[in-house]
Amino acid sequence: MSTELVPLEWSDLDRRAVDVVRALAMDAVEKAGSGHPGTAMSLAPAAYLLFQRTMRHDPTDPTWAGRDRFVLSCGHSSLTLYIQLFLSGYGLTLHDLKSLRQWDSLTPGHPEHGHTLGVETTTGPLGQGIGNAVGMAMAARRERGLFDPDAEPGESPFDHHIWCIASDGDIEEGISHEVSALAGHQRLGNLTVIYDSNQISIEDDTRIALSEDVAKRYEAYGWHVVDVDWRAGDEYHEDVPELHRALEEARAETGRPTLIRLHTVIGWPAPNKKGTGKIHGSALGAAEVAATKQVLGMDPDKSFDVPQDVLDHARTVVERGRSARAAWDKVYAGWREANPERAAEFDRIGARRLPEGWTKALPSFEAGASLATRKASGEVLSALAPVLPELWGGSADLAESNNTTMKGEPSFIPEELQTKEFPGNKYGRTLHFGIREHGMGSILNGIALHGGTRPYGGTFLVFSDYMRPAVRLAALMKLPVTYVWTHDSIGLGEDGPTHQPIEHLWALRAIPGLDVVRPADANETAAAWQVVLEHTDRPAALALTRQNLPVYEGTGDAAKVAKGGYVLVEASGGRPQVILIGTGSEVHLAVEAREALEAAGVPTRVVSMPCVEWFRAQEPAYRQQVLPPSVRARVAVEAGIAMGWHEFVGEDGEVLSLEHFGASAPYKTLFEQFGLTAERVVAAANASLARSGADKGETTGN
Repeated sequence: MSTELVPLEWSDLDRRAVDVVRALAMDAVEKAGSGHPGTAMSLAPAAYLLFQRTMRHDPTDPTWAGRDRFVLSCGHSSLTLYIQLFLSGYGLTLHDLKSLRQWDSLTPGHPEHGHTLGVETTTGPLGQGIGNAVGMAMAARRERGLFDPDAEPGESPFDHHIWCIASDGDIEEGISHEVSALAGHQRLGNLTVIYDSNQISIEDDTRIALSEDVAKRYEAYGWHVVDVDWRAGDEYHEDVPELHRALEEARAETGRPTLIRLHTVIGWPAPNKKGTGKIHGSALGAAEVAATKQVLGMDPDKSFDVPQDVLDHARTVVERGRSARAAWDKVYAGWREANPERAAEFDRIGARRLPEGWTKALPSFEAGASLATRKASGEVLSALAPVLPELWGGSADLAESNNTTMKGEPSFIPEELQTKEFPGNKYGRTLHFGIREHGMGSILNGIALHGGTRPYGGTFLVFSDYMRPAVRLAALMKLPVTYVWTHDSIGLGEDGPTHQPIEHLWALRAIPGLDVVRPADANETAAAWQVVLEHTDRPAALALTRQNLPVYEGTGDAAKVAKGGYVLVEASGGRPQVILIGTGSEVHLAVEAREALEAAGVPTRVVSMPCVEWFRAQEPAYRQQVLPPSVRARVAVEAGIAMGWHEFVGEDGEVLSLEHFGASAPYKTLFEQFGLTAERVVAAANASLARSGADKGETTGN
C-alpha cells in the first residue's frame, strides 16, 4: 500500500521519551545486576523513531499480516526492543522491565519468539537476525507473488517492509556476508538494515579486530548505502530528522536493500563510561547511573520513573497503528472480494492447514525396485508442487545432488539474472542459496517466521555442521523448516572422509526439538515427507542416500512411519528371539541378515526406525510392543557412530557402527571393508543371543 512521506514532527515530549528510554535501560540492568545497557541507551532515538514514526504496526494486534517486521539482530541489547514494546503498548509493563533476565519473566536476556508479544524472532547469536530479516524479505516477495502478483508496486496488502538493527558484532560474523550478498543479488528492496556503528564490543575498541570499510562492502553486494554520522563535527549530535530522512529514503528504494550506517557513541550520554567497552555488557553502577540522570535532567533518586505525559504521548502510536490497520483492511477486503480462491488459500496457509486430499498426490514406488532416497524425495517434491503452493525451497548449490528442484517450477530470481539452466522471475519458487549453508539456515528460519509459505533447504549431510547454529534456533523457536540433507553416510563413496558424515546423525539427534528422519527406502521417504509436513511445530531433517536402496513392502504406511519405529518384517511364528533395528540405508542389511538367521532357525524381527525422536514420543505400551523387554538379544545397525543406540539395544545388545572416519572408494567396497555387511549383522546377533542367554548351544556328549 502506498503511503505519503510525512515530514517528521519531533516534539519535546519525544525528546523526553527518548531520555526515559535511556534511564529505563540503565535501571533495568542495574536491578538485574547484568545485561547490556550501552547500546540500548545510544540507540534510544533510532528505536523510538522506528516504532513511533517509521514502521507500520498495530500494537493491539502483533500478528497482523500486513505489519512491517522488526528484527533486533543484536539480541544482547534486548532492552532496545523491550522498552519500545512497553512504550508502544504491546502489553509489557514496568514490572516486566524490572524483571529483566529473571526466572519466568517476559524479558529474558535475549528476545525469544513465541515468549513475548512483539518479538518477531529469537536473537542472540550474532548475525542470525540479519539472516532472518533477509528470509522475511524473501518470504514477503514470494507471498505477494502467490496472492497478488499483478498489483502495482506499493498497492498490494502484501506490500510491507522489513526493518533490522544490527551491531558491529553482527557485521563481523561471517554469516552476515553470506546473507547480505544474497540479499543484494536478490535486490530485496523491502529490506532495511540499520547498522549501529559504535566501534565498541566486549573487548572495547573494535579497531583491534575490525578495519574494513563496511559501507563499501555493502555497496559491492549491490545495496543502497546511506551514512548518518551523529559523531561528525566537534560535538556529538543526535540528528533525528537526518535519520528519519534516511529511513524514508530506504523505504522509497524498492530496487535494492538499504544499509543505513548510523555512527553512534555507545552509552550516550553517560559522562564517564560512554564510548567504552565497560558500558557494553555490564551495569553502569549506581554512581554512573546517577551522574547520567543528572546530565539528562532527571531525578537521580528515582528508578523506573516514567512520567504519565510521556507514556500517554508514546501510546498515541496505538491510534496511528489502528488507523494504518483500518486503511489496510479496506484494501485487504477489496482483494478478498476480488480473489475468493486466493483468499481461501491464504487463510488455509496462514493457519498452517494442509488441503483436503493432498496425500493423494504422494507417489508410491513398486516393491522390488531400487532407488536412492534422495531421488525419491525429489519425486515427492515435484508431485506435491501443484497441491502445496506454500512449499518452496532449494539448495546451497547442490540442487542436482540434493534433488530439491520441483520439476517445471521457475527460480526465485530477478528476471535479468535468470539463466538457461534455471529460468525464473522475482516471484519464482526454486531457491538458489549459492554455497552459503550457514546463511541458508538463517534465511529458512526467516521465511518460516514471516509466515505465508513453508520452506525447505538442501545440502550434503556433512555440511549440516555449517548450518547447526541456525538449526538449533529453528528447534528453539519450533519452526516448521525442513532440511533435505543427502549423501548421508560412507555410502557416498569416492568423495571420501571429508564428505562422509560419521558423527553427524547423533550430533543432530542431540538437538532438542529437531526430528532427524532417515528413511529406509523410497516409500518410507514419501511417508516421511507426509509426516514431516503434518507437523507444524518443529523442524525436521531428512537424511537421504546417494546410493540406490531396495524398495520393500509395507514401508509406505505413514501411520507406521509416524511412530518412528515399527515392525517391518516379523519373526517366524511372531515370537522373535532376536530383534534387528535398522535405519536408513542399513535397513536392507538387517533384512538380509534376518533371512540368514531364520534359515538357521532363529526367529528374527526387523524393526525399521526412521526417527528416534518420533519413537521416543510414543506411549510405553507401543514401544514395548515393537521392542519387547523380554527379547534381550538385539542389534542396531547404522553407518555412523553408535552413541545413542545403546538406549534401544540394552546391556545385552550389540551396535554395528562406524567409530572412525571413512575413506575414498566405491561405496560397496567401503561397507565391506568397514564391516557393515549382513554377515556382520548375523555375527552381532549371535553375540547378543549368547550374551542374553538365549543361545543354549547343542549337546555334544561327554
